[in-house]
Amino acid sequence: MAFTAKPQRIRDPLHNLIEFDTRQFERMIWQVIQTRPFQRLRRVRQLGFSELVYPGATHTRFAHSIGVFHTARRLMTLIERHLGDQFQGHQAHVAMAAALVHDVGHGMFSHAFEGIGKTLKLPMAHHEAVSDLLIRDSEISEAFRKEFGSGFANDVADVIKRGPGNLYDAVVSSQFDADRLDYMQRDRLMTGVRNSAIDFDWLVANLEVGTVTHGVDEEALREIETFVVGPKALHAAETYVLGLFQLYPNVYLHKTTRAAEKVFSLLLLRVIELAQAGHVAKTGLSDRHPIVRFALDPNSLPRAQSLDDTVFWGALSMLAEAEDAAIRENALRLSERRLPKCVDIRNAMIAAMRIDRAKPSTKEEKDEVEKGLERAVLTVGQRLKEWSDTKSTGTPRILIDQDSRGAYKRVQESKGPLNQLRIRAADGRILDMAEISPVVAGIEKFKLFRAYYGEQDVEAKTVIDSIIQEECGRRDHDPSEA
Repeated sequence: MAFTAKPQRIRDPLHNLIEFDTRQFERMIWQVIQTRPFQRLRRVRQLGFSELVYPGATHTRFAHSIGVFHTARRLMTLIERHLGDQFQGHQAHVAMAAALVHDVGHGMFSHAFEGIGKTLKLPMAHHEAVSDLLIRDSEISEAFRKEFGSGFANDVADVIKRGPGNLYDAVVSSQFDADRLDYMQRDRLMTGVRNSAIDFDWLVANLEVGTVTHGVDEEALREIETFVVGPKALHAAETYVLGLFQLYPNVYLHKTTRAAEKVFSLLLLRVIELAQAGHVAKTGLSDRHPIVRFALDPNSLPRAQSLDDTVFWGALSMLAEAEDAAIRENALRLSERRLPKCVDIRNAMIAAMRIDRAKPSTKEEKDEVEKGLERAVLTVGQRLKEWSDTKSTGTPRILIDQDSRGAYKRVQESKGPLNQLRIRAADGRILDMAEISPVVAGIEKFKLFRAYYGEQDVEAKTVIDSIIQEECGRRDHDPSEA
């Protein structure tokens, strides 16, 4: 797929035609797309195990990354129109290139693999660290250097690493960046969920550039330019915040997807453990398999880059015949979609403790109820972990899953205005989204606390239910605990 003198086009299910013309910058972008590290993203799915819930969610980080570039290019056109002669072409090129390659370092199953890397302290499982290396020193940096000189790759990597420092950077990373604008539309389309829709064209049509003041601690206030949504698109902006928020409980934190991630983590951790202990034969894989080679040298970038989703799925039949029982059991769970069952501890305790969260009360009363609920949930989780630790051999009989997601972060001076969604009010003032929208300001954080157990493990399910009831009963009789 070498670049020729004619424009190149990619047909995309979300954006339709994404075109690359013959100008120097877009010629370079096309060359970056052809590199091996970028082509590898065809084999890393955007949503990992979500296809086990939504069969259409098989889109890749390759398609997403190109969509982010396309969206960044649209946003940059708006900036150029606003700045006129003050428009900085080099900064714009750096930001758009960063938008294209921001995900190039993702490992197989993306965030699930990253969680394994965090547990074992494996730097090559951290996608941001790997992206940084690939952008600065690989075929990607060579493509950048060929057209724009030796410093361009470092400029691109620096933008991704430091976060938003100016209006150009905000296209890459901010509350309203090209990454979010692509993945929330693409993930909704490919999963088929009917909520989380946004009016993208209307938002962009009403997007402006405004100036706000900013200062941190002793730093003097200074003016900084940022994206601002015009007053006609206030409700579209609310829908954008709500749409992104709703994707988390419905897609990204879906109980079945998370169960698959738990099984994957148990499986891969056990393979790495045995391989590093010199027991490769027990894993079902050969000592030349990419997963084993990575386990034996996890600091090697080439070995990390040899891993992708297809490598794992291709190994599953061998893992399912492993000598090690834990590997064999978890491989079969994934291949046959026999995933652990789930008990939503948090919701079960809300029901058992008869907490009426809609009942009118003061903020202080609500906060106190929430604190009591959190204490009770954590106690249940600790008791379940202790039981599982003493009753399990090999695979844990109970797995705990805890997470939370807020809809919108209010102004935090340490992060600056580029991380906020700004709205131009009817009177011309530029306000933070949470200041002007009671809908956004009133959204409560989504929290989950779940326990997973094997579908045939009746004892584990009984223990989960029993501990929940015991803890709720104890707190009913001791108000100081609630």
